[in-house]
Amino acid sequence: MITYKKITGLLLLALLISGIEGHAQVNGIFQKAKDKATKAIEKKIDNNTTGEEGKSANKLEDHTSTVVAGDSLIFAEDFSAFQPGTTATSFKSNGAATIRMVAGQKGNWLDLGDREIYKFSNPLNYPRRFTISFDIIAKAEQVKDIAPLTFGFAGDNSVQHYASNIGTYVQLHYYDTNQVNIGSSKPEKFVNTTFDLEPWINRPLHIVLSVNGERMAVHLNDVKLADAVLFSPTEAKNFYITAPWRYANDSGVLVSNFKVSGFKE
Repeated sequence: MITYKKITGLLLLALLISGIEGHAQVNGIFQKAKDKATKAIEKKIDNNTTGEEGKSANKLEDHTSTVVAGDSLIFAEDFSAFQPGTTATSFKSNGAATIRMVAGQKGNWLDLGDREIYKFSNPLNYPRRFTISFDIIAKAEQVKDIAPLTFGFAGDNSVQHYASNIGTYVQLHYYDTNQVNIGSSKPEKFVNTTFDLEPWINRPLHIVLSVNGERMAVHLNDVKLADAVLFSPTEAKNFYITAPWRYANDSGVLVSNFKVSGFKE
């Protein structure tokens, strides 16, 4: 026989079980909400991180610029007047200024012998504002086979001694794959920057030096690496190239398509 006391106990037990289940359901709802909030926060952090990284990447991409070349030709040399194997008379060197052809490339190229320096045979009278452009082919199995190559402007036109980093210079560190040093002895200036040289093995890399008075801007394949005061007002300008001091595995560097242009007033 079911008594009042038993009925009351059963009711209390039912209420207790119902309360436990309700509490579990509430906890489950809170946990789901918490999980959603956590995921939302994580997503926001990821989006912010991606955004900042994207901004940094864009800054690097925005490093490019369009070069304004001179419109009044002063000097040009593509070595088309010379037969392969002969000596280029438009350049002088402490070694040989031998003309070569490059497989897969058009035209003739000046082959830079290791530890040799090259300058124009006849010094040029540069105007205050001018550009000098040329192409470089670094011929190699791998970029690390080539020691640094330097070009720039010296105070004299002598080629008696091999030396790098003379006067105002740009030095391409091929064996470091991406290091480029830009500097000057008068005034003392040094800029260390980067440019990926590895993709430019066995294909022409276009160089433009844009000079305006004491300032010079350096462009590699239309990428501006520097624009700074790199000349003293009274310093003479004689363009030069110093070949790498070492080539490994039958590598080499060749240059061509020189063009010096001023600007019409």
